[in-house]
Amino acid sequence: MNIPGPISPPPRLLMGPGPISAYPTVLEAMSAPLVGQYDPFMTGTMTETQELYRAVWATTNEATLLVDGTSRAGIEAAIVSLVRPGDRVLVPIFGRFGHLLAEIAERALADVHTIEVPWGEVFPVSAIAEAVARVKPTLLALVQGDTSTTMNQPLDEIGALCEKHGVLFYTDATASLGGNAFEADAWGLDAATAGLQKCLGGPSGSSPITLSPRAVEVVQARKKIEAGIREPGDPSAADFVRSNYFDLGMILDYWGPRRLNHHTEATSMLYAARECARVLLLEGRDAVIERHRVAGAAMLAGVQGLGLTVFGDIAHKMNNVVAVEIPDGVPGDVARAALLEEDGIEIGTSFGPLHGRVWRIGTMGYNAREDAVMTTLTALETMLRRYGAPVPTGGGVDAARDVYRGA
Repeated sequence: MNIPGPISPPPRLLMGPGPISAYPTVLEAMSAPLVGQYDPFMTGTMTETQELYRAVWATTNEATLLVDGTSRAGIEAAIVSLVRPGDRVLVPIFGRFGHLLAEIAERALADVHTIEVPWGEVFPVSAIAEAVARVKPTLLALVQGDTSTTMNQPLDEIGALCEKHGVLFYTDATASLGGNAFEADAWGLDAATAGLQKCLGGPSGSSPITLSPRAVEVVQARKKIEAGIREPGDPSAADFVRSNYFDLGMILDYWGPRRLNHHTEATSMLYAARECARVLLLEGRDAVIERHRVAGAAMLAGVQGLGLTVFGDIAHKMNNVVAVEIPDGVPGDVARAALLEEDGIEIGTSFGPLHGRVWRIGTMGYNAREDAVMTTLTALETMLRRYGAPVPTGGGVDAARDVYRGA
């Protein structure tokens, strides 16, 4: 066989819905030397990372840590650890990733109930309140920002609603954390998970998670430590979590003072996650969210300046991604591929009913900056004109530049 040479990816500006181009210091952190999983430096770095993510999530939750794996690993760990077989779970669905939460809950043998609104909309609190009162779920599982539709579901009133009815409140903040307002404690979240590859500006492969004391009680009540490391007096619940890898009870023991072996922490991903949080907090949490807001507003103005129609309820759009209707006569996938191959710029398509109908353009993490917005709009204008779309010369860049001047 022919042995390939060292890995050498082509230069890309990732302006889709994620993954995105990582902060340079995150890539540097990932190249740092490895240490053993119980080296004092390693455990100290784990503790530092927990403290950093408490600030990112805006929480005092002790149970704030990482789940090794992509953002879906965090979602699955939260749901399978909090939901017992037969528990009622309510999932409001306004895009692809609500369907994902429902499927994972079904695989955890929950009694899953869903409500839906058309893609491009979000739920009024009244609709969720009616469903909670009717279904009487154990857990409400709700996406905050769904990149399939670009919508951002308001969460600020949901926690009080769940507390009133004795319902655990979980949200998937994969696409939104770091680029949009998020207040875990103030909004009454019991569990929240995310990934690094969106607004946090890192690679996919580590999932930050935070659990309230009430959620930890549920997890600990289902605790079963595997036989090979179990000690006298360790609990062994009858309704234990049916996944070993995603059992948050054992993962909490690994990250906690006991440091009970569960898996070998992904060292380079730990470094990456730590640096993502460090970079965000160094710039300032509010400042990073504002940077995403301005970049998103500039991209929104830019695509409108090119005459493109924006999909969905703009009032509830995430800061960090916009969906635009593909103009008539423009071959969506072909044009998107040309943008990648010729300009090195990646934008996204979408899923389900929106596949082939919209492009999704992201401004997140390291790429939530003016030069990335302008470069993308310039290339997008050229590509649209090539395929016959009537676009005003410089319309996108001029409109985006006005937003930045105003900011």
